[in-house]
Amino acid sequence: MTVPAVAQRSATEADADVIVVGAGPAGSTTAYHLAQAGLDVLLLEKTTFPREKVCGDGLTPRAVKQLIAMGVDIDAPGWVRNKGLRVVGGGLRFELDWPELSSYPDFGLVRTRQDFDEILAANAVRGGARLLQGVNVTGPILDERSGHIVGVTAKKDGEEVSYRSRLVVAADGNSTRISLAMGLHKREDRPMGVAVRTYFTSPRHDDDYLETWLELWDGDQLLPGYGWIFGVGDGTANVGLGLLNTSTAFKGADYRDLLRRWTQNMPGEWGFTEENMTTPIRGAALPMAFNRQPHYTRGLVLVGDAGGMINPFNGEGIAYAMETGRIAAETVVQALGRSTPAQRERVLRAYPQTLKDAYGGYFTLGRGFVELISRRGVMNFATRHAFPHPRLMRFALKLLANLTDRRGDASDRIINALSKVAPPA
Repeated sequence: MTVPAVAQRSATEADADVIVVGAGPAGSTTAYHLAQAGLDVLLLEKTTFPREKVCGDGLTPRAVKQLIAMGVDIDAPGWVRNKGLRVVGGGLRFELDWPELSSYPDFGLVRTRQDFDEILAANAVRGGARLLQGVNVTGPILDERSGHIVGVTAKKDGEEVSYRSRLVVAADGNSTRISLAMGLHKREDRPMGVAVRTYFTSPRHDDDYLETWLELWDGDQLLPGYGWIFGVGDGTANVGLGLLNTSTAFKGADYRDLLRRWTQNMPGEWGFTEENMTTPIRGAALPMAFNRQPHYTRGLVLVGDAGGMINPFNGEGIAYAMETGRIAAETVVQALGRSTPAQRERVLRAYPQTLKDAYGGYFTLGRGFVELISRRGVMNFATRHAFPHPRLMRFALKLLANLTDRRGDASDRIINALSKVAPPA
């Protein structure tokens, strides 16, 4: 672990009001909203764009709503719209349109992470943030009296550099070096997933629905997780799978080989063969259900994957990265507008509770769901008995995708009530 540096300069010599570490969806969204509120924001990205991230590339209406709110041009070339989700399992397939709600759009999108993150970073810059690429943050700078983080150390072009600010936002993903250096470790009582994916040249590149397979077989063992086929619209399809650590085979599984075996059983005309693979199979961890807490401590605010804000029901992370980035920005703007350090700290310390109010009960339900589907036979039973009932399937889509109106229909009210009464994550 990097030893924190000790601040030697005064706060008046800060390089920015807020430093955001990481220019993924969470960091760029945070930076955009902070800059739009008039704060001086420094967005630090360790790589240089364009850069790849392991992801399904599918964006639900929750994510679309955040893009629209930031003025991202989703009608520009490269954005592929979809109507909903096609679910495959138990020998059946069922197409579910995204629900018509007042709170969210009725369509989803697909955009590869190769340029999606770059688009959001550029949008943050247009909003007023300053982006520095190739800056690998190595640790925090701490105030020697209060122990609060007042900046970061980093390496840029092989040289040691430092940047100072009034607050720091950790948006550096699951590995989140800055959070670890501040003593924030993963909670072992939270589910963890892994996603592996690749791209194939395929006629499946053009599809009106995101396709999800609910059964992942490893020999005669049904694993807790799902596979996906998301058409990218450029001649390729993103094909991958997600697994949960509740499986007894999780630690010993060869995920890349499992993906190969799964795609080998697909129809030959889809082209999911080694010679049609356009990228290597890559994997990434999926930190779920607030697996790192608290989300604020001593001047450090956590957003997105750094705080384990992935939906345990479906493995969706981008929507929650952007949503928590917006919530964090609103909190920081309120805090830095206060006149005394004590008042600022009071606002910031309310941020974890704000997140729990928004997602805590729902994530707790998701943890229960994860535990349930890890039991042998449950997933198979669920798919076989739920598919023949369209109303039940539409309810399941709303629940798993977290798409409800506050004052919606009966299914919305049931899901909202369950989330409200469940203990916060």
